[in-house]
Amino acid sequence: MSVPLRNTAYTLQLHHRGELMTPLAQGALWWEARRTLIVSDLHFEKGSSFARRGQLLPPYDTSMTLKVVEALVDEFAPDCVVSLGDSFHDPSAEARLSPSERLRIRALTARTDWVWVEGNHDPDPPAHLGGRGAKTFRLGDCVFRHEPTGEIGEISGHLHPVARVAGRSRAMRRKCFITDGHRLIMPSMGAYTGGLNILDEAVTCHFAEGWIAFAAGEKHVHMIDRKLLAHDHPASAKERRWRL
Repeated sequence: MSVPLRNTAYTLQLHHRGELMTPLAQGALWWEARRTLIVSDLHFEKGSSFARRGQLLPPYDTSMTLKVVEALVDEFAPDCVVSLGDSFHDPSAEARLSPSERLRIRALTARTDWVWVEGNHDPDPPAHLGGRGAKTFRLGDCVFRHEPTGEIGEISGHLHPVARVAGRSRAMRRKCFITDGHRLIMPSMGAYTGGLNILDEAVTCHFAEGWIAFAAGEKHVHMIDRKLLAHDHPASAKERRWRL
């Protein structure tokens, strides 16, 4: 199994079902031929959801995540943005948005054809924020959905894949893309989202014939040598699964 790659002045690119796509360090995917930007698992208002349960977090995650998305839309000027589900952390997240954050979301959805793919956290994205909802969304030979099913051409999210890369002195965790050239699972972009190790069976079971992972660095995306990947410690792995 191999995934054709190409390096450009901007970053590394990969082929998905014959289409050239660019994984971005912010955790998004850019499909130049279709002028389409794909983002996943924004989890707006996760911080306020945790606060209601007594776990106080700084209430800035939605604004931080929006800032990243706004910068990407400014840079690429996409004709279409596909948000792969769990854009909102829970069904009442929209009600907890500040007025300014609502305006920022409406401004984004007014600039492009915005598709809210349904997630397990947000089956009914709020219509008044603009954009259009879809259980799945198909474009060319690609199908976009929240939870991976193994369908050929699928681009999905939900699992928040991360790579734990072993170093000489310490291990680093990085959000990552995982693909076999026919299926691709996106990292989460939410500021407070956890991650599931790509060596976990819940991730690898979707790639029976092998896979390649690409880790998001500070400015670029890097293909990972699988020999450097490490499992999480059992206790921390259980905690990170719970936080998805």
